[in-house]
Order: sequence, then C-alpha cells, then structure tokens
Amino acid sequence: QVQLVEAGGGLVQTGGSLRLSCAASGRTFSTYTMAWFRQAPGKEREFVARVSRSGSITYYSDSVKGRFTISRDNAKNTVYLQMNSLKPEDTAVYYCAASATTGREYDYWGQGTQVTVSS
Repeated sequence: QVQLVEAGGGLVQTGGSLRLSCAASGRTFSTYTMAWFRQAPGKEREFVARVSRSGSITYYSDSVKGRFTISRDNAKNTVYLQMNSLKPEDTAVYYCAASATTGREYDYWGQGTQVTVSS
C-alpha cells in the first residue's frame, strides 16, 4: 500500500511559478513510475508528466512541455513538479499517481492540490 500526499498548490499570477511535491509512504517508492495528472472544472482528468523509477526518463504532455519539469528524489520518497510560465489554462486540481506497470495503469492516487493561475 502506498499513500501519496501532495503539497505546494496555491494562487499565482500568469507567468509565475509553483513547485508541487508529492510525498509517498512506504519503502517501495523507487519501484513505482510516478506521474502528475490534473483536472480542471468541468473537464476530464488529463495526464501532465511522468518520470521513470530511476528518474532518468521523463515524458510530458504537449501542453506543458518546456514549461514544467518532473523530478523525483527516491531517498526522500518524493516526486516534484516544477511549473514555470504558468497560464490561466493551467488552473486545475493536480494529482500525483504511482504506477507499478510503468504508466499503463496507476495504482495509487493522492488527494490533489489546487493550482489557480490568475490572468
């Protein structure tokens, strides 16, 4: 069982930055592919970014590529999402998720953290 707790959301102006973190419980964190998703009001949840178990491979949605950076620290059981050049359309609840199957399915989800970008 893995518990995920996100932090770092908030209100920021267009063009600003935020850094989200997701702390995981348990001693098996390094065996999971980790990802960030987001869900805006009235929209379906969408994939944002994914990082491999070692942290060496990352993948981004086109909408955030070049602006967001996903990383992980396996010693701290934590995954991060650095968000720069934020836009109003980035406003959403952001969720971290853990996959035992390299991203095909996600087994554990956090409770989410709200990010609001004002114009």
